[in-house]
Amino acid sequence: MSPTLYTPAGSDPARYESTGPTGDEAATGWALAARGGDLQAADRFVRALHLDVWRFVAHLSADPQSADDLTQDTFLRALGSLHGFEGRSSARTWLLTIARRTVIDSLRSASARPRRADGEDWQLAAERTQQRDLPGFDEGVALTELLSSLPRDRREAFVLTQLLGVPYAEVAVVCRCPVGTVRSRVSRARAALWELLDAAEHATDHPEAAGASSRRPAPGRGRQHPARNA
Repeated sequence: MSPTLYTPAGSDPARYESTGPTGDEAATGWALAARGGDLQAADRFVRALHLDVWRFVAHLSADPQSADDLTQDTFLRALGSLHGFEGRSSARTWLLTIARRTVIDSLRSASARPRRADGEDWQLAAERTQQRDLPGFDEGVALTELLSSLPRDRREAFVLTQLLGVPYAEVAVVCRCPVGTVRSRVSRARAALWELLDAAEHATDHPEAAGASSRRPAPGRGRQHPARNA
């Protein structure tokens, strides 16, 4: 079963169009037309890429509750910068680069603010705002929790390539690093996720062993799990 991704709370996923490999050209064409003042093209551009941006910022920020605001901020920045878009890369690559910068700026801003001692956990807030009757709700929560444990660079590479299906070459442009680095980050992220899944399954199947192991001194080195093929 493929992992379930969060979608905007209270929204019908069909409301937003998501581009596949054949939709990038159309989205790029709409972006170029919108640059020339075509409002209908601008609307199609937003609808075509809204879900991809939402999913990316939700997982990259590890805070689905703030994804709506981050997505809106991303599109505001993008629409204000359309005059500089020349179509040298796909509109999706260009937009995800802006989304990445938006999340980074938000994280930096949040780290500079005093933390509230009584602030509620974002996962609990996400569970309350997410529609529980959606198929795969529990899987979506679990996936986000697993991804949030990864370093940001590995998380963004994994989400872009494995969940959104962005080609490695385009991810390299978004993340501003060589393609080989993207592949390495995805491989490390996959290996870490498998380790976390194995640990969770073991704890579920043998709760008494998990409790005992938590009371024993941690071993110097655990067993290694090779990355599995996607």
